[in-house]
Amino acid sequence: MEVVRVSLFSIIFSILIICTTHLGHGFQTPRTNKTDRLALLAFKDHIKEDPLGVLSSWNESLQNQLHSRIPSDVGFTLPNLQYFAAGCNYLHGEIPASLLNASKLQVVNLPFNNLSGVIPSNLGRLWNLESLGLDDNLLETSEDEGLGFLTSLINCTNLRQLDLTNNRFKGELPASIANLSTKLELLSLGKNQISGKIPDEIGNLVGLTWLQIGRSYITGEIPSSIGKLKKLARLELFENGISGLIASSLGNITQLQDLSLQDNNLSGIIPPSLANCSQLGKLLLGNNYLIGNIPKQLLSLPSMLVLFVPGNSLIGQLPSEVGNLSNLIGLLVSHNRLSGEIPSTLGKCLMLQGLWMQDNMFEGSIPSSFSKLKNLEDLDLSRNNLSGQVPKYLQNFTLLQNLNLSFNNFDGEVPIEGIFKNASIISVNGNQRLCGGIEQLGLPPCQVMRKKGKFQQLKVVIPIIASCSLFLIIVLLAIFSYRKKSKRRASTIVQEKEFFPQISYAELSQAINQFSPSNLVGKGSFGSVYKGILTTNGMIVAVKVLNLKQKGAAKSFLAEYFKGSDFKAIVYEFMQNGSLEEWLHPHENQVEVGKFNFIQRLNIAIDVAFALEYLHYYCQPTIVHGDLKPSNVLLDHDMVAHVGDFGLSSIFRDESNHSNASREQNSSIGIKGTVGYIPPEYGMGSKASMEGDVYSFGIMLLEMIIGKRPTDPMFNDGFNIHQFTKTALPERVMEILEPSLLQEIHVTDNRGIEHSRAKNNMGRRTGVLESLSEVARVGVFCSVESPNERMEMKQVVAELSAIKHRFLGARN
Repeated sequence: MEVVRVSLFSIIFSILIICTTHLGHGFQTPRTNKTDRLALLAFKDHIKEDPLGVLSSWNESLQNQLHSRIPSDVGFTLPNLQYFAAGCNYLHGEIPASLLNASKLQVVNLPFNNLSGVIPSNLGRLWNLESLGLDDNLLETSEDEGLGFLTSLINCTNLRQLDLTNNRFKGELPASIANLSTKLELLSLGKNQISGKIPDEIGNLVGLTWLQIGRSYITGEIPSSIGKLKKLARLELFENGISGLIASSLGNITQLQDLSLQDNNLSGIIPPSLANCSQLGKLLLGNNYLIGNIPKQLLSLPSMLVLFVPGNSLIGQLPSEVGNLSNLIGLLVSHNRLSGEIPSTLGKCLMLQGLWMQDNMFEGSIPSSFSKLKNLEDLDLSRNNLSGQVPKYLQNFTLLQNLNLSFNNFDGEVPIEGIFKNASIISVNGNQRLCGGIEQLGLPPCQVMRKKGKFQQLKVVIPIIASCSLFLIIVLLAIFSYRKKSKRRASTIVQEKEFFPQISYAELSQAINQFSPSNLVGKGSFGSVYKGILTTNGMIVAVKVLNLKQKGAAKSFLAEYFKGSDFKAIVYEFMQNGSLEEWLHPHENQVEVGKFNFIQRLNIAIDVAFALEYLHYYCQPTIVHGDLKPSNVLLDHDMVAHVGDFGLSSIFRDESNHSNASREQNSSIGIKGTVGYIPPEYGMGSKASMEGDVYSFGIMLLEMIIGKRPTDPMFNDGFNIHQFTKTALPERVMEILEPSLLQEIHVTDNRGIEHSRAKNNMGRRTGVLESLSEVARVGVFCSVESPNERMEMKQVVAELSAIKHRFLGARN
C-alpha cells in the first residue's frame, strides 16, 4: 500500500509541477464551458474517505473546470488528508479554517484559482507541511495581522516550497522569514504589495535554490548575507525600490544561474565578482543608477544567455571580451553612455537573436563580422554616432524582423533587396547622407557617378593639388608662428580691446547716475554693484566698482580679467532675475517661491553643470571656480543660469605634453570658498581642485531640493546636509523636500481630496517625486567626503540631462 501511495503522489506532484511550469511561462489551459452545477458535482465526487490520504482534481489531466468553493468542513471530513492539489480551476471563496484540522497535510497546492479572503494566521499548525502553493489567486492580508501567517510557518520544519506569488498581500516583510525551515528550497512572494526590507538574516535559509520577491515594494539594500545561499540558482528582486550597491557577496553564489535586479534604485558599479558565478545564464540589471564600465571579467562566461543592462549610466567601451559569450542570445546595453567602436568580436556570438545598442555614443562603422550573425531577429543601433555605409549583407538576414539604424551618420546607398524591400521593419531616419532604397523610405535618389575616365583623371590630379596645398599651409603656419611670437603683447592688447572693450569713467558714471544710491543693487566684500544703462547702445549692465582699500580686491579684479590704474570696475550684462540665492531664500515680498518650480531648478542645475564641465575639461588652461554657491549663480531674463564671481578661481597649467603631466596651481586668493560649500579636504590644506568644485555643486544641488542652507542651525555636531539627504533616500524623500516642491507632487480638488501626481511605477521613473529623488541622489554622490569617490562634472551633466529627458518624456 505504501508503494502505491508514493506512486500516486509522484504522478500528482509531477502533473502539478508541469502545470505551474507552463503557466509560469504564459501558457493557459483551455477552459470549457461546464456549468457551475456540474463542476460542483465533479468536485464533490472527490470528497470522500481516501485510504491513501490524497485529494486531487488532476484526474482528468488539467481538464477539470471546477467553479465551486472548497467545502467548509473539508478538514473534518478528511482528517487524514496528506495531499491536496486542485490548481488551474475556478475555485473561489476563502480557504476554510477546518483545513487546519487535517494535521497530516504535506502538500497544499491550489494555484491559478480565484481564492480570496485571508490565510488562517495559525497555518503553522500543519507542521507536516512540505509544499504550500497559493500563487495566482486573490488572497489578502488582514489589517491587524498582516503577513503574520508567515511567522507561524516557522513551525513547519519540513517546508520545502512556499509560493504566494501574484495575490493581494500587503504589509511589511517580517524578519521572521529568515527563521523558516533550512530545508526551504523555493520562496516566492513577488507580484504583491509587500514592503519593508529583506532581513539581514536571510542567509540562514541555506537550502534556498530560488528566491523571488519581484514587482513589489521592497526597499533597503541587498543584504551581504545573501552570499551565504550557496545553493541559490535564481534570485529575482526586480521592480522594487531596492537601493544601495549590488552586493559583491553575490559572487560567492557559484551556482547562480538567474539574477534579475532590473527596475530598482541600485547604484555604484557592476561587481566584477559576479564573474565567479560560472553558471550565470541571465543577468538583468536594467533601469537602475549603475555607473562605471561593463566588467571584462563578466564577459568570460560561456554560460551567459541574456545580458540586459539598459537605462543606466554605464560608460567606456563595450569590451572586446564580449566575443567570449558564445551562447549569447540577447544583449541589451541601450540608453547608457557607452562609446568607442562596436567590437568586431561580437561577430563571434553566432547564437545572437536580439542586439539593442541604441541611445549611446558608439562611433565608427558596423563591423563586417556582423555578416555572420544570421540568427538576428532584432537589431537596434539607433541614436549613436555610427558612420559608413549600410552593409549590404543585412539584406540576406531572413530572420530579421526589426532593423533600426536611425539618427546616425550613415552615408551612401541603402540596399533594396531582401529585408530592405519591407519598409515596415527597417528605419533609417535621421541619416542625412543616405540615398536610394525603396520609395517608401522617402530618401533622395543617389547621384549618378561620373564616367570612369574622368574618375581616373581625378585620382591623379587630387593628390597633386593636395600636396601643393599642404606645402602652402606649412609655410603660412611658420610665418604666422613667427609673427605671433614677436607681436604677442600687441595681439594681447588687441584681444582685450576686441573681446573686453574698455569703457571710460565718464560713461560709467553717467550710466549709474553718478553712483546714486538708487542704482545700488548690492555690496560685496570687495566693492559695490550698481545697475545702469550704457548710453552708447542702451544695454542694461551691472557695474562692479572695486574698493581698492580692501585687501585682496586688486587680486580679485585681476582674476576677473580686467586691468586699470586707480579706479577699477567690471561691467557685466545685467542679470534681470538676480541670483539663485534670492530665489532659494527670498526676503519678504522678494520672489514668489511657488513659481520656482522643479523644472526651473533642474534647468538651472544643468546650466551650472555645463559651465563647470567647460571650465574643467574644455577651457585652456583648465579653471577651477573655487567658490561655487547660490549667490554666485546669476539668472537672466529667461532664467538661464550664469556662473559668476571668479575671484577665488584657480588655474591649472600643463607643464608637459604628457597625459599625466604635473600641474602647477596659480590661485588668486589663499582662502578657498565659503563656509558650508567648502569641501572637507580644503580644511586640511589641500589645494583647490575640480573635485572641490564638484563638492560645492553637490551641496548647492541639495540646497535647491530641500530649501535649507548648509549652514542651517539644524546641521551641527557632525550632522550635515549631505547626511540629512542621504538618510532620506529613496523612500523618505518627501519628508525633506522644500515645501513649494511638495505642491507639485500633491494637488487638492474642490472637495479637499488629495491626489498624487507621482504614480508608483517601478519600471519607469516618472513624475516629480521620482525625478526629485534622482536629483537628490546626484547631489549626494557629488558631496561625498572622499574626493576620489565624487562624480566628475561630465558624468553630472549626463545624469541631470537624462533625468530631465525622462521627466519631460513622462509628462508627454
